[in-house]
This record gives sequence, structure tokens and C-alpha cells, in this order.
Amino acid sequence: MLGNKTIVTNGDQTDTIYDLMNQQMTFEQSLRTREFEDDAPNYTPRISGIIKTSDNDFNYAMSILKSADGDPSSCRRYTFSYNNPQSGVGHFIHTYMSDGDPLPSFSGEPKQVSIPNCIDEFTNGLWESLNEDNKVSLFVRFIDLESGKTDTRIINKNV
Repeated sequence: MLGNKTIVTNGDQTDTIYDLMNQQMTFEQSLRTREFEDDAPNYTPRISGIIKTSDNDFNYAMSILKSADGDPSSCRRYTFSYNNPQSGVGHFIHTYMSDGDPLPSFSGEPKQVSIPNCIDEFTNGLWESLNEDNKVSLFVRFIDLESGKTDTRIINKNV
């Protein structure tokens, strides 16, 4: 958390985003200092998200940094921003599209998902929809916009 902002990532770029935003850089500027994982041949994409809440309102952005179709000499940067999002609707980015060798990176716009009022129902639905061979972990957080109270679920396949 950074004030009224919640930062979530699939790697150590959380600290980068936090530190640079704390120095008045934007989410996108912070991510310009990072790239995908240097773990050939997959070059795992880095996924980041930020939610900003204020005065019973919120907006969010998501980013994916990935190699150019497996070419590590080029980093593709995509950011998706959602202002005044609809109640009960969210978006989802995952690391890989399917199985393969190397694993193909997620592509396209974030997937729209319905968000039920029950965090456990939502968490379980997301987890069950992921490819069994490629899912590793999932972080889900509900934020009550009126009270600011949060509820979090984390699933890790290896625990």
C-alpha cells in the first residue's frame, strides 16, 4: 500500500513501483525501469496492477511487460487504465496464454470478469478457470470503498 494505492505484481517490481511512485513518478514511468524476466526461453512477462481509492471512488490500471514474441532484445509494454469502472466488473491478465515450448505470453486486452459479492466465490472461480498445468499463484483483494476495509485471498499451488 502507498497511501490510497494498492500495488500488486507477479514479481519484485512491486518495490520498484512503490519506491518510484513515492518519489512522484507515475505507475507507467516506474515500469519503464523494468522488463520481463530474463528466464530464457520463456521470458516470463511481468504483470502489475494498481488500484487507487479516494472519496468512495476508485480507478485502476494494469500492465504487462513482455518480450517481442520471444525476442529478448525488445520489450513490449502495455498498460490498460479503467476510470469509473462498472460495479461488479473487473479485468484480468495472466502470464501465459497456453502450454508450449517456449510458453506463449498473454496477448490482447485484459479479460473482462464478473465480480460476485463473495471474495471466496470469486477467488475459487478464477483459480479453477486457470490452466492446470501453468497456474502457480493467485492474489485477490476486495476493497470496501466506503470503509477502506480490505479482504485478501492468496492461493499458491506449491504450498
